[in-house]
Order: sequence, then structure tokens, then C-alpha cells
Amino acid sequence: MKIKKFTFNPWQENSYAIYDETGECALIDMGAISREDHEELTDFIESNDLTVKYIINTHLHIDHILGNYFVKSTYNVPVLAHENDEFLLENAPAYAEQIGFKLDNPPPKVDQYIDEGDIIEIGNCKLHIIHVPGHTPGSVLLHCAEEKMLLSGDVLFYESIGRTDLIYGNHTALIKGITGKVLTLPDDTKVYPGHGPETTITHEKCNNPFLKHMC
Repeated sequence: MKIKKFTFNPWQENSYAIYDETGECALIDMGAISREDHEELTDFIESNDLTVKYIINTHLHIDHILGNYFVKSTYNVPVLAHENDEFLLENAPAYAEQIGFKLDNPPPKVDQYIDEGDIIEIGNCKLHIIHVPGHTPGSVLLHCAEEKMLLSGDVLFYESIGRTDLIYGNHTALIKGITGKVLTLPDDTKVYPGHGPETTITHEKCNNPFLKHMC
């Protein structure tokens, strides 16, 4: 499995394309909003002869969905996300206006709900869904055990964790989910977060100031 990171929009949000030798591809947390963002994304897909199968959202905060309309319009593929975050889509246009950011088109609806224990197949890779609420009620992580790869969204960052001061945030639930479901993954699992640089499970066990050191 290969992974390509893009950093899009004013929030410096990490969007990912994951794919393998079959050419099947999933686009994760598409924050592409500008014309330049769109061109960078489509050029990469075309130059690697990829077939987009899904748009997958780890959660539905506005910085992670800004590109969903463009991607769905371009590739006509389903949007996958957790049901508990759907209210964030409904509030997105109003929230965008409040922060001085105009959405030309409303984000598309969720076509398929995903939840704890679900498996999404991309080529020869199986993405296991891990539900960890706290940053948002529907935050999920995508784990490919065979590749020792974890897409953590805004749950876990390099030496940090997701904010819990936003609407329906829950610090206790977030810490419980990270320690009980995420830090129990193999130590050499590489973590690809929604913002900032990559990390590993063992690094966060030993260095994350928000977590009890477990190394």
C-alpha cells in the first residue's frame, strides 16, 4: 500500500490518497478547496493511473470536507463517514460564513456510514475502522494492519491529541479511546494524522505529554 499526503486549505489539513498495485484508490479527508489544490490532486491521480473508489472522512469538521464536493463531482464515488458526525455537514455552510469563508457549494451528504469493526477494502488492503469519539462524536481511525499504517484524523497527532473544546468534544472519551484502542496497536505502526508530521505508536507512548507514558 502506498500513501500520498497533500496539505490543503488555510488550516494546513492533511489529505491522503491511499492506493496499491491494483490501481484502486481511496481519498481520505479531502480538504482541497482552491483551483491549485484541485489540479494537484487530479494530476496525481491521472499520472498514477488510479481509480478512485471512495471518499472517506475520519470526521466531518469543515477543514476535512472542503474538497468533498469537487471530488464527488469529478469521480462520482460515495462519501463514507460515521453517522454521529452528520450534523456537522448540515451546519457547515453557516459555520463557514461565521469564520468568513464562503462555500460555493454545500458539502455532499454521507452515502455510507462506517463504524467500529467495519472493513473497507482498497485493492489488496483492508482498512479496519476504529471509532474514537472525543474530538467529534463520530471520529474514526483507519488501520491497515498488513501495512502497519494508521490514518488517525484529528484523534492523535505528533506529540499531541485532538481538540476537545469544540462542540460535543469530550476529553475523557478521547483519552480513553486513544489509550484503549490506539496505543494497543503494534509499536511500529506508522501514524498519519490530520495535521502535522507523521509519527509512530511507540513515539506517542513515550513522548506525548497528553498521554500517560507507556514505553
